[in-house]
Amino acid sequence: MATTTTALTGVQHFFDDAGIPRKIPYVGVSASPSTGARTPSLAFRYYNADEVILGKPMKEWLRFAVCYWHTFRGNGLDMFGQGTINRPWDDGSNSLDNAIRRIRVAFDFMQRIGVEYWTFHDRDIAPTGETLAETNTLLDQVVQEAKALQALTGIKLLWGTANLFGHPRYMNGAATNPDANVFAYAAAQVKKAIEVTKELGGQNYVFWGGREGYQSVLNTNIPRELDHFASFLKMAVAYKKKIGFEGVFLIEPKPREPTKHQYDYDAQTTIGFLRQHGLESEFKLNIEPNHTTLAGHDYEHDIIVSSMCGMLGSIDANTGDNMVGWDTDQFNMDVKKATLLMHAVIKQGGIAPGGLNFDCKVRRESVDVEDLFISHISAMDTFAHGLRCAAAIITDGILSQMVSQRYSTFDSGIGARVENHTTTFEELEHHALTHPEPIPTSAKQEKFEVVFSTYSS
Repeated sequence: MATTTTALTGVQHFFDDAGIPRKIPYVGVSASPSTGARTPSLAFRYYNADEVILGKPMKEWLRFAVCYWHTFRGNGLDMFGQGTINRPWDDGSNSLDNAIRRIRVAFDFMQRIGVEYWTFHDRDIAPTGETLAETNTLLDQVVQEAKALQALTGIKLLWGTANLFGHPRYMNGAATNPDANVFAYAAAQVKKAIEVTKELGGQNYVFWGGREGYQSVLNTNIPRELDHFASFLKMAVAYKKKIGFEGVFLIEPKPREPTKHQYDYDAQTTIGFLRQHGLESEFKLNIEPNHTTLAGHDYEHDIIVSSMCGMLGSIDANTGDNMVGWDTDQFNMDVKKATLLMHAVIKQGGIAPGGLNFDCKVRRESVDVEDLFISHISAMDTFAHGLRCAAAIITDGILSQMVSQRYSTFDSGIGARVENHTTTFEELEHHALTHPEPIPTSAKQEKFEVVFSTYSS
């Protein structure tokens, strides 16, 4: 293997050969399509990392991260067809050499697009061995390479996690599996994943229970499984404190897929579960909007709900396709969605120590190396555009004034006593009996939409 100082130079030809610049330039909105880039898709028009918006650099508001699993392990496989994507740096083997080469390419990629954070599952970055002990040893070797690459590039780990859904042992769940032996194996895997996340200076650790749910209630003891899940999380908290890991624990809600019903269905369900088991001070939520829409909510719903409860910790910044019934993990190119998301982030003062992680994959028909760059650059620009729009909305204050006016009857009189929790049903009845019939007031939804569109178009 090459020494760390030459690690990146040894793999740069993979992107150089595809005509990718060593650093993606910022050219601004007014630049001509070909300015500063081989194609207009290989330049930033809205994302200017160090530009200050509302007192913070854009890169600090956005805190972009590249996810390892889709970007460097995705091959275009779907439920109807085999993989379509072959990367020149990946020989398809389960070897340590292939894993090391792959992670070096990943850090070269992140440097070129100017992303300062990354995320991974344990089984994404390292080969698996014949035993858990052998797998842990292989993981340690790749983690040491990642640690050296982080020191070399300044790129940091946003969060790590364990893959508790891919292996057949987890077909009936991990922390909610009816087999205690599988429960123990999952605990061992999470213990190791927390350790390596700490080793890499990870700022968060994510729990995503892809198979923590059920396919049929006929063979499922739901109360027992939920109790086991809570116990699992409590043991994780205890171990986190024991080893001094200072990162934030995050739970990522999803309503279904691959299970028919997943226990952490959405933000409100997950917050309720955490409060029920006394864990609300130990966890925040990692919200993926594609999961939110699968739960039947608007794109921004779980972000706003989590934020208002003080539980929004990080965001998997993707989107889905309303015409497809599964989690498509697409790059968001919708500025209105990005504006609503960034409005919530600004209102809570930022997303740190979380970030906007691109839990996204190129379409299985997008097979060129260039497509990896176009997708990330365009999504980064979309959220940067959304940040600019959200900042303008907050600065102007027009929408917030319109919302305040809708609720103005709660600012004084009987309304104020409702909000101050100082009134009673008897007093409210007296108010209703002694005042005229309320006159319906227009919600002005169309006006709100028009005003919002003036910022987000």
